[in-house]
Amino acid sequence: MHIAEGFLPPVHAAVWTLAAAPFVIHGGRSVVRQVRDDPETKLLLGAAGAFTFVLSAIKLPSVTGSSSHPTGTGFGAVLFKPPVMAFLGTVVLLFQALLLGHGGITTLGANAFSMAVVGPWVGYGAYRLVGLIGGGLSASVFAAMALADLSTYCVTSMQLALAFPDPSSGVLGAATKFLSIFAVTQIPLAIAEGLLGVLVFRLLRDLAAPELIRLGVLKAPAPSPTETTGA
Repeated sequence: MHIAEGFLPPVHAAVWTLAAAPFVIHGGRSVVRQVRDDPETKLLLGAAGAFTFVLSAIKLPSVTGSSSHPTGTGFGAVLFKPPVMAFLGTVVLLFQALLLGHGGITTLGANAFSMAVVGPWVGYGAYRLVGLIGGGLSASVFAAMALADLSTYCVTSMQLALAFPDPSSGVLGAATKFLSIFAVTQIPLAIAEGLLGVLVFRLLRDLAAPELIRLGVLKAPAPSPTETTGA
């Protein structure tokens, strides 16, 4: 991730832009609704965007045409659900393309689809699944952060494979090549991102428990016996 400016054939860039657009538009409406209905969560909303911006701006050496880095989108997906991250993640990618030359405008749709759409949905699904089987908040957050990261790179590998199939083994061979190269650097990064997410959520639990309860991340404490009886 991020696929560099001009790296994808124009048709591929256009198709990925069309694929990402409905999620981003819906996400923009979700952000407006979130701010309107619960303005006290604006700070956390800004923190989710900033967290994604900082982590995904870290560039590590990777294969030609792309870079390797954490994504940070699992954090916002747990807090605000995937539609919000579709918009926030795309805004982050746009600013990185314009200000840092990281990614590109023509490849914005492809990068948004992998990092801002698929990553948050996979991360949120993992978060809910681990929670349903009794994994607890730390395990759920770890799974969300790590799998949001890994799934982003899996989609990017497929995007590159579709655009540049191997001359002898086709798209499948190219996908195998890209995935094998990404996995070397990305699995340790995903584990590190998962651990970082656990630490950040433990900090938030101490500093912003009311907001986390309002967002449904934490359960409200049970009323004390005196509150129940009215004594």
